[in-house]
Amino acid sequence: MIEALARSASPEQREAALQTLVADASFRQARITAQVVRAHRGAAPPGAGPPHRNRRIFDARSGATLPGVLVRSEGQAPTADPATNEAYDGLGATWDLYWDVYGRNSIDDAGMDLVGSVHFRQRYDNAQWDGTQMVFGDGDGTVFNRFTVAVDIMGHELTHGVTQNTANLLYADQSGALNESVSDVFGSLVKQHVASPQQTADAADWLIGAGLFTPRVDGVALRSMKAPGTAYDDPQLGGKDPQPAHMRDYVTTQSDNGGVHINSGIPNHAFYLAAVALGGFAWETAGRIWYETLRDPKLGLNAQFTDFATLTVAHAAALFGDSAQRAVTGAWRQVGVPVESDGRAA
Repeated sequence: MIEALARSASPEQREAALQTLVADASFRQARITAQVVRAHRGAAPPGAGPPHRNRRIFDARSGATLPGVLVRSEGQAPTADPATNEAYDGLGATWDLYWDVYGRNSIDDAGMDLVGSVHFRQRYDNAQWDGTQMVFGDGDGTVFNRFTVAVDIMGHELTHGVTQNTANLLYADQSGALNESVSDVFGSLVKQHVASPQQTADAADWLIGAGLFTPRVDGVALRSMKAPGTAYDDPQLGGKDPQPAHMRDYVTTQSDNGGVHINSGIPNHAFYLAAVALGGFAWETAGRIWYETLRDPKLGLNAQFTDFATLTVAHAAALFGDSAQRAVTGAWRQVGVPVESDGRAA
């Protein structure tokens, strides 16, 4: 998407996209470095430190130096800056989901402070987890609004930190697509959990990043878990949303780290199907299954879709019984991902 914008006929749009790509590459390299460090040192002791929300929001003041100037700390009143308040609320909503539902003590399960920097650079078209903190751009104002408007994007990026501290899935090909999908899953659950009233699986929109596009874009969100491939169709973004919903349409590519954002549509759709089949609040059942799978030591760094699917089925059975096992198995079958059973593909 950003690569398409970098080919825009508009010099301003092209410059914003190119600067975003450069910054994104730096952030992702920092995240990969954090993954390597984590793999060598091991995880922090689960639950270390008292459970607490300690949010600190900084203002980068349109510069590239992080974190910037501290503008709001935990417990302080809202400021006059919407981006600061949205970031503060979004970090809190993510912390609440992980603690209230899964008993996870922050991103590292060891009481990690949640740090975010708003107003990063000028016309920065993204939000990123850099391995230690969140970074939010204001968007270019033509295609993208400010990136703090979507709470699920904050949940998505912070979940990269959760994955970094659990399965540590390699950011390439199928393991990378799983990494992206897990972030979409829990980003969507953050949005459903913080909504008032809270949303059941059948009432949720299952859109990732709704509200990020300006009215000049023909699209509703960055991605759709309910219907991958339908989130947008706009020449500015390179045309139609390329996400597949089934393995028969899996995209083999060298770009995007092997299609991690594109092919995440397949496991995304499997989660949506499982959540709707299981019913109720998705964070209670399907979310619990996915969370325990992410924490399972048997999930390797280079896990493939089938590896992840097989573990979700096992956890569904262990947590919720035969009916849940059937629902999760059926969801993966509907997207063309085989589930291993007794050493055979089922």
